[in-house]
Amino acid sequence: MKHTILLAVISLAGIATASAQDVPVLDLDNCLSIALTESPTIKVADLEVKRVDYSRKEVIGQLLPNIDFSGQYSRTLAKQTMYMNMDGFGDFGGGNEDGDATSRAGNRGGGDGGIKVGLDNSYSVGFQASMPLIAPQLWQSLSLSDTQIFRNVEAAHKSRLELVNQVKNAYYTLLLAEDSRKVMQESYDMAKLTHETYTKQYALGAASDYDVLRTSVAMKNIEPQLMQADISIKQARLQLLILMGVDASFDFKVNDSLANYEDTMYGQALAIDPDYSRNMDLRLLDIDAQILQKNLKIQKLAYSPTLALTANYNWTSMNNGSPFSNLRWNPYSSIGVALSVPLFSGGQRLNKVKQVQLQVEEMRWQRENLERSVDMQVKVAIDNIKMNVKQISSCAESVGQAERAHTIQEQSFDIGATSYLNLRDSELALTQARLAYNQAIYNYLVAHSDLELLLGNAPLDKYTKK
Repeated sequence: MKHTILLAVISLAGIATASAQDVPVLDLDNCLSIALTESPTIKVADLEVKRVDYSRKEVIGQLLPNIDFSGQYSRTLAKQTMYMNMDGFGDFGGGNEDGDATSRAGNRGGGDGGIKVGLDNSYSVGFQASMPLIAPQLWQSLSLSDTQIFRNVEAAHKSRLELVNQVKNAYYTLLLAEDSRKVMQESYDMAKLTHETYTKQYALGAASDYDVLRTSVAMKNIEPQLMQADISIKQARLQLLILMGVDASFDFKVNDSLANYEDTMYGQALAIDPDYSRNMDLRLLDIDAQILQKNLKIQKLAYSPTLALTANYNWTSMNNGSPFSNLRWNPYSSIGVALSVPLFSGGQRLNKVKQVQLQVEEMRWQRENLERSVDMQVKVAIDNIKMNVKQISSCAESVGQAERAHTIQEQSFDIGATSYLNLRDSELALTQARLAYNQAIYNYLVAHSDLELLLGNAPLDKYTKK
């Protein structure tokens, strides 16, 4: 099942495999396409957009009629006693107002002529409905919900840009690890060949035991570096798979190298546009400022009166004795309007308005500070890219010189015109030059990817499969 799912993921990226046993070959675009489709980070961001959309619908629901059904039953345990005092007709169980305290005290006891009122059982069921007619705060909340949806869409876009940057950096790290492994393997092969040559010469009596031991030590010193390179490749592959949202057991190949990007980097460096108006942090902060402004309007509208339409339709029934006998249901209904005018709340509304006003002011200063920071980061990133381009050119020239020097030493060593120490020095110089060249290209690619994230201009449409 896992293998089938992984093949389906690869098909989404547009990669054809000859059979189930073939290991698919991924390039950078394939990795980005899979990540933008399968990454849990993207799925969470999209779900958050849907959640806020439901929140907006919730606000809309508050503007629609609200209908409830209710029912109530009560059993009278002790009925109320009623006393009446009517001028000119005497009193009914309660004495007259001129009666003495003794008679009034006696009337509070039993058998004093009071009238018991009420029935044993009481039922009430019905519908209640209400709908706001004038609700300024609700109307403004609807506009606020629209802005919050837009913010979540932008936040989802930012998540995609960040994922693209992370996948690119992980992909470049894998290329660096594999290219470094190739360089170390070449160095190991050269040391191994030299050791085998001295071993054969020693067998013929043309080399000393010291020469054999020295070349063997030089060869074995490279083996830990090869193992470390293998570990780095494994870690880089796992990191890339995690970012892609693919199972860690998925096997793939990368038919690419850092040197393939040298031809395009010069044109990229010259075409850099320092415009950071699409920076996602700035855009999200601007949207947050809009949300605060609308929230301020909502708080000010708390002073506005509200008008609501109310209606109800109920049935009541009362009886004595058994709760289920002699039920007589009587309907009644009413309709009306309810006006609410805020007058005084102890300064709560005023203090809420002042709090939001301070938040708006804070946001303005935060925006100014963030813009300065982004401007500084863009300038530093562009300077680093230009420096990396120069460093790559220098390292490429150094590799060429080291290769020629090693060729000269190798030919001289074959005819016995130079020592093994000089040959080994040329091998080490060539290895270091190649590693520095790969590192310089890696530094450029990572710096360019980070600048792309900073400017917010990554071509997401290129990696998204429709």
